[in-house]
Amino acid sequence: MFKYNAALLKKIEDIYEESGYSVRYEKGNFNNGYCVLESKRVVVINKFHDIEAKINSLMEILTEINVVPEALTEDTRNLYLKILSSKAETLFG
Repeated sequence: MFKYNAALLKKIEDIYEESGYSVRYEKGNFNNGYCVLESKRVVVINKFHDIEAKINSLMEILTEINVVPEALTEDTRNLYLKILSSKAETLFG
């Protein structure tokens, strides 16, 4: 459904930015390849992951954090809703 490339990664990062979160790429031993510092609104992704793993991690985190769709720009909101829809399809098939 999604074309995993740098453009998609940037668009997903935009969702975080518009939601007040900062995305950082750092080295570290994270259980799932990422860490969420909810109180600081920071998401840390393992910088050694390939682009597909980075995108998958960011998509997974989107389902766990509080995003207000109405606060997003139209294009960003549409992508966010597509991501949620694809995650729901994966879970509930």
